[in-house]
Amino acid sequence: MSVVTVQLGQCGNQIGFEVFDALYTDSHCPQGLCSKRENEAYQASCKERFFSEEENGVPIARAILVDMEPKVTSQTLSKAAQSGRWKYGQHSCFCQKQGSGNNWAYGYSVDGPRHEESIMNLIQKEVEKCDSLSGFFIIMSMAGGTGSGLGAFVTQNLQDQYSNSLKMNHIIWPYRTGEVIVQNYNSILTLSHLYRSSDALLVHENDALHKICAKLMNIKQISFSDINQVLAHQLGSVFQPTYSVEGSCHYRRNPLGDLMENLVPHPEFKMLGIRNIPQMSENSLAYSTFTWAGLLKYLRQMLISNSKMEEGKDWHCSATLSLFPTATRATMNTEVQRSTLLAKVVIRRNRFNHSDCLGGFKDQALYTSWLKPINAFNVWKTQRAFRKYEKSAALVSNSQFLLKPLDTIVGKAWNMFASK
Repeated sequence: MSVVTVQLGQCGNQIGFEVFDALYTDSHCPQGLCSKRENEAYQASCKERFFSEEENGVPIARAILVDMEPKVTSQTLSKAAQSGRWKYGQHSCFCQKQGSGNNWAYGYSVDGPRHEESIMNLIQKEVEKCDSLSGFFIIMSMAGGTGSGLGAFVTQNLQDQYSNSLKMNHIIWPYRTGEVIVQNYNSILTLSHLYRSSDALLVHENDALHKICAKLMNIKQISFSDINQVLAHQLGSVFQPTYSVEGSCHYRRNPLGDLMENLVPHPEFKMLGIRNIPQMSENSLAYSTFTWAGLLKYLRQMLISNSKMEEGKDWHCSATLSLFPTATRATMNTEVQRSTLLAKVVIRRNRFNHSDCLGGFKDQALYTSWLKPINAFNVWKTQRAFRKYEKSAALVSNSQFLLKPLDTIVGKAWNMFASK
């Protein structure tokens, strides 16, 4: 089943390009450990999901580019065409000459209604190219005007016109130090509207991505391009094909549906986060070896300590912390109080020994009391490696990981409102 991606604003379009490039590069990366037949099936499944018919031998991304300024969309179209590997469609772009000025209300109440028909027509044409539609993957920022305001408006229209198709919004959480002065207003307005019209919100925090670039990738002068490449790597590790059942030769057909079935057990709890291991520069990768036992141990502790990377996580944080009485927990370091889980999916790539223990992920102490681990924990797998990583694992979770950042944004917005 195919996924139609909607790239909104400067942030959404820049990330969208990196995501499609990562998906294409991985699917065509030589894999000596897999048979030719398995590699071909993997490529075909990836292409069915994210690319449509070829034009002069070049696959076309199933994507719509939307921005109120032409600069970024022009650059994105050009970069894709120059790569020679894949490209965007000739009529897949909508842009205007003036942006939304980092104003959520202008993007939602002015630009949205004014250009609704043109944008929705482009999306409809892309949907009609799909033999079977899995749903929409909408990439947007929460801090700006076009991405947040217009993004919320477009998502609402998708819910109205394609109510039976799934909508997953990939939203970028702004830096705590600030990107634009009204980012806290923009963010809470975006979230409040997306909660009504989206089926799942996949969140990446700029602060966490920045730390990964600095500490794991060893990048000295970090650019948005570096951050977007890290982000694209994580998304690719989740959305690339995995087997549907144990011992199957067939990959999962419904990428969005399978994720939401396993990760959104209740419509009021729909905010998802990604952790990926290992992640490092290609120079370091050539000199590194990993074991599944080590990777899973680190991944589990990242989950418990609410850490987005293996370096600097808290080994003192325990899965049983929530079992202590409230008065006891109040005396502990609040930074190590873990978040309760609703559901999670572990996606492992490359050969896997079944004797390797996954039992630590099934600990009842990790989950809320009204869900049993057997219903809340799933493992997806494939013997094919991801990009140049001999072994890799990704974890997508539905938990309380965003409570602290959300409290911060809401608090700052109320303070600004009180100060007029």
